[in-house]
Amino acid sequence: MKLKRSIAFLIALVLALSIVFTACDTDTSSDFGNDDAFEDGQKENLNKPDKKTEKKTESTPESETTVDTAATPEDVSEYSGKPYVVLNGNKPEFKDDEITDKAYEFYSKLDSLGRCGYTMSCVGKELMPTEDRESISSVKPTGWINNKYDTELVDGGYIYNRCHLIGFQLTGENANKENLITGTRYMNVDGMLPFENMVADYVKETDNHVMYRVTPIYVGNNLLASGVQMEAYSVEDKGEGVCFNVYVYNVQPGIVINYANGDNWLSGETPPQTETESETSWDGKYVLNKSSKKIHKSNCSNAKTISEQNRQEHIGLLDDLVAQGYSGCGLCKPLE
Repeated sequence: MKLKRSIAFLIALVLALSIVFTACDTDTSSDFGNDDAFEDGQKENLNKPDKKTEKKTESTPESETTVDTAATPEDVSEYSGKPYVVLNGNKPEFKDDEITDKAYEFYSKLDSLGRCGYTMSCVGKELMPTEDRESISSVKPTGWINNKYDTELVDGGYIYNRCHLIGFQLTGENANKENLITGTRYMNVDGMLPFENMVADYVKETDNHVMYRVTPIYVGNNLLASGVQMEAYSVEDKGEGVCFNVYVYNVQPGIVINYANGDNWLSGETPPQTETESETSWDGKYVLNKSSKKIHKSNCSNAKTISEQNRQEHIGLLDDLVAQGYSGCGLCKPLE
């Protein structure tokens, strides 16, 4: 009990957050370890792994104001000024056979658009890094259109960080493209980092393990995740130390984001016209994604991410394709 009180006090003092340690039953049905802040400054991807996977868990730092509660990520409300909302009554959805005290980590393969899937880990001291972090600037995750703004609006200036789904401080992963997504500075620091620090502090203090899972949430074929679902559950004490299930918004206050390709601009300004939106640069050809059954104009940025095995060029009318179940890309709008 003394240990839990000391952890809660430390986190509350440093983060100015009150911690809710919720007794948690699973559903049977600091280091900026999550970003590259020091370098340059539809629906969900919820597929389960074929092999045993890792998960990480942590407790929810509640803000002083009331947070919304949603049963599932599908029910998440629009961003309203708080970096995250609580899901499923704050109970993570790990199945009994997914919970283990054996440290491990799992990263989903990139999908046909090059996007990251969910990651899981049983976080323990065995996985934590013992060396300094290496550069991750070689990785360019989907939706990486990184513009710079006034530092009074965006901490550090640049809107995007290369966000680790499982933070570096937890498993020591560096330039792993299956663990890095494009995330706003706000999501990274205000949303994800407090939870990561909580898990790291708990593991270091107790030598216990935490099941931890982070799932990027995409709408349709958007290249930029709308947010991430973070779940955590401390294993040895059955969730007494760490237990949460939250959705963190991938937003940046004061800036408008096009989630289809990651473009961004100041709120109140006219959206920039990209090359993919310019009719003069289009040659009249189309590119099909045979996997997602999407039709793109050949100059669309989404078309450039299609793998060779799923890519097919098309010239001519689109009526037959629509009859076969194809639909138009939301970015280049080939059917309009």
